[in-house]
Amino acid sequence: MTTTAGMPTDASESGPLEQHVVAVAAVVVLGAVMTVLDSTIVSVAIDTLGRDFGSPLATIQWVMTGYMLALAAVIPLTGWAAARFGGKQVWLFSLALFIGASALCATAWSIESLIAFRVLQGLGGGMVMPVGMTLVAQAAGPQRMGRAMSIVGIPMMLGPVLGPVVGGLVVSNVSWRWMFVLNIPLGLVAFWLSTRVIERKPSLRAERLDVVGLSVLTPGVVAFVYGLSVLAERGGLDEVRAWVAVVAGAALIATFVRHALRVDKPLLDLRLFANRTFTLAVTIQVLLGAVLIGSMLLLPLYYQVVRGESASTTGLLLVPQGVGAALAMAVTGRLADRGKARLAVLTGLPLMVAGLAGYTASTAGTSYVVMSAALLVIGIGTGCVMAPVMATAYAKLDRAAMPGATATLNVTQRIGGAIGTAIFAAVLQHQLSRARSGGADLVEATADAFGSTFWWPLAPAALAIVPAVFLPRSPRPASGDGR
Repeated sequence: MTTTAGMPTDASESGPLEQHVVAVAAVVVLGAVMTVLDSTIVSVAIDTLGRDFGSPLATIQWVMTGYMLALAAVIPLTGWAAARFGGKQVWLFSLALFIGASALCATAWSIESLIAFRVLQGLGGGMVMPVGMTLVAQAAGPQRMGRAMSIVGIPMMLGPVLGPVVGGLVVSNVSWRWMFVLNIPLGLVAFWLSTRVIERKPSLRAERLDVVGLSVLTPGVVAFVYGLSVLAERGGLDEVRAWVAVVAGAALIATFVRHALRVDKPLLDLRLFANRTFTLAVTIQVLLGAVLIGSMLLLPLYYQVVRGESASTTGLLLVPQGVGAALAMAVTGRLADRGKARLAVLTGLPLMVAGLAGYTASTAGTSYVVMSAALLVIGIGTGCVMAPVMATAYAKLDRAAMPGATATLNVTQRIGGAIGTAIFAAVLQHQLSRARSGGADLVEATADAFGSTFWWPLAPAALAIVPAVFLPRSPRPASGDGR
């Protein structure tokens, strides 16, 4: 039952999601799970890739960082492309490009070629999640956004569980190349189901593409992340090239901000930040992206480098984080719909901090029970934050603003993840270099290097509590238009 405005009535708000909403969400989950898995599946292969290609961690991490930056770079095109060509067409094209790039990754002959193909893969996967989120958000409406985002959040929930496990099994028993081959059959199934489930709608009159915004934002973010990673790795203030990259990147980003506030249809609608609730939610998303995506580089390496575990065992040891997230997300979506998003977020963030604190104090002999408990706590905290933050971001927006909001949320989270991954990898590389040249017991020194590095993801998790305190107690809209 709906109102004349097409919004759900109170009955539909409290009842189950309609069949068509669930069907669209299920297809989105199937397609998006590949892109999320590829953000985490590679994490357990970092050590193997370093040995196979003879490259340092500071270079290998770009297999993850390049993918995340490509995801962020293409997301702003989503709204324009969907209007110009239609949502279903963009969705199918993105899946096809992702599948093809996965095949190329499986044939990479050098670290440079693998990074290049991962960037191409990210360009294909970058539109999958925002297009899908937009379709689901518009179908569900603001009143049921928490439950809808819980469904869409399934890939984010499965990634930490399945990614390391699948990646570990593949690396240990076959070859790292099969991590990418696996995308091909899964992608083809998602493509076929999408042709049947997603309704094709006529394209709209597309606005002119913001070429100026695209030309300054993408290189600005890349230069900024590169400069930060070099500075974090070498730990000095005399790295002229790195500082030039940071300053140039910051200048380009500032140029984009100035441009976006002056034109009618910018690449990213920065006017959304006039909405205080949206701004707070995005701030938390950026910090959350750095913590979650960046720590997925550190955690597998801890078990492989410090504890000497195989890739397959490492994958299994990372399961508690995903289990914790799954348990929490099963209930937090409904909490968000009932106006308790702030409570869920303020519960989850301290749990994440507490879990990460366990790793800062870890040694070469810390009990696996303690480590698994810490991961479970991190996962529960993640599940408490993820869906409520997304639901809060949408809650005060009308439907017309949702595509722009989706693009902004996805871009900022990916950029946060790319920055976190690059900086954490660089810091770890620096700490490990100091440990190997310190003359102390190498095993304990290596463990200390990881313990020191884990303070870096803990910091943004703790910092995110500040904006969370100012989230509205009840983010649900007062009326159907989202105002």
